[in-house]
Amino acid sequence: MMTVDRLQLPERHCTLRVMPMPADLNQNGDVFGGWVMSQVDVAGAIPAMRRARGRVATVSVNSFTFRQPVSVGDIVSLYADIVRVGRTSITVRVEVFAERNYVDPIIVRVTEAELTYVAIGVDGGKREVPPENCSQM
Repeated sequence: MMTVDRLQLPERHCTLRVMPMPADLNQNGDVFGGWVMSQVDVAGAIPAMRRARGRVATVSVNSFTFRQPVSVGDIVSLYADIVRVGRTSITVRVEVFAERNYVDPIIVRVTEAELTYVAIGVDGGKREVPPENCSQM
């Protein structure tokens, strides 16, 4: 039997919270890794769009580690934080936790990732990220 460290959700703002459904399962009964990856991309884009004050596009997945499977019924919480801002790019770290087992609730870290986004202008090309002290959207 696998032992699981008892964690608590981070005490910072949760960027995205979702629950996978049966249609999100692979042949083994676990949630597809691609479903998790898409949720990570959405969560990472949120602080990137805020910081870029506009549209962004994913340009790279710098790292992606699956630690435990996600199951139907898990409440998946994604926490995204900017770790680096370049001239046109923003790198975001995303941590993913699953709340499971309603009888004896536990929280497990399921995924960690780092993605880089580029700010996109109205012409569809990349643009500079505005200075941090500019007025908000």
